[in-house]
Amino acid sequence: MESSEILANVEKTAAWLKKIAAGFKPETAIIAGSGLGNSLPRLEDRICVSYKDIPGFPCTTVKGHAGELVFGRMGGRDVVMMRGRFHYYEGRPLSFIAFPIRVLAALGVKNLFLTAAVGSLKPAIKPGDMVILKDHINLMGSNPLMGNYHEAFGEMFPDMNEPYDKALRREVVKLAKKSRIRAREGVYAAVTGPSYETPAEVKMYRMLGGDIAGMSVVPETITARQLKLRVAGLCWVSNFTSGISKTTLTHEEVLELGAKVSPRMQALLEGLLRSKVL
Repeated sequence: MESSEILANVEKTAAWLKKIAAGFKPETAIIAGSGLGNSLPRLEDRICVSYKDIPGFPCTTVKGHAGELVFGRMGGRDVVMMRGRFHYYEGRPLSFIAFPIRVLAALGVKNLFLTAAVGSLKPAIKPGDMVILKDHINLMGSNPLMGNYHEAFGEMFPDMNEPYDKALRREVVKLAKKSRIRAREGVYAAVTGPSYETPAEVKMYRMLGGDIAGMSVVPETITARQLKLRVAGLCWVSNFTSGISKTTLTHEEVLELGAKVSPRMQALLEGLLRSKVL
């Protein structure tokens, strides 16, 4: 697809959403990961739009992803939330992962909060803990910006010196301490999935500097940084990765633990929305 056609599709989808959610001018967006559909901040004046009704948005195929866009308000701020994301392992081109982020930017979004379920690469980071992202390692073998550049999206070679905004990170850490939520900063190792990691892979990711591993977040972050969006990555640990724990993991168990973790994630997101760092 030509870059001009990609831009036209982004503008078409954004224009459609502006009509549906007339009166909303969101500067902050949230993407909810696996099991976190109920972490939605308690927004007022909500408008929910199913992905299947949005031009250019396919339906989500992963259990635990509701597949709807929610507009609302909190603390005088307009917010938009994606309840469910798109993944590389679903068979979509990695470049497609950039599409919804570009649509959000076209709506006026300046701040992007990414949430996700992750596996711990270290015994000290336990299931149920929160990890605030300070950096990442892209092990997906590709980049969402390849082959679809348009100057409207930003620089062709975006700087990644600070992928996750320092002020937002500090605020989340402060909020976690205040709410007595176990949280620490860490590095996200992004892999394609959908199979979980082998013990040898886990050892390699840890040697490279990873603290947690997951199958999303990073393509969204790269796209957002090209667009000059401020990004905060809030991850919850659903399990120990292979070789650390002797037990196996099912996606259903991830969703169950996610339901228990959602109130904590909700508290952090609401705290961020009310903070002065935005």
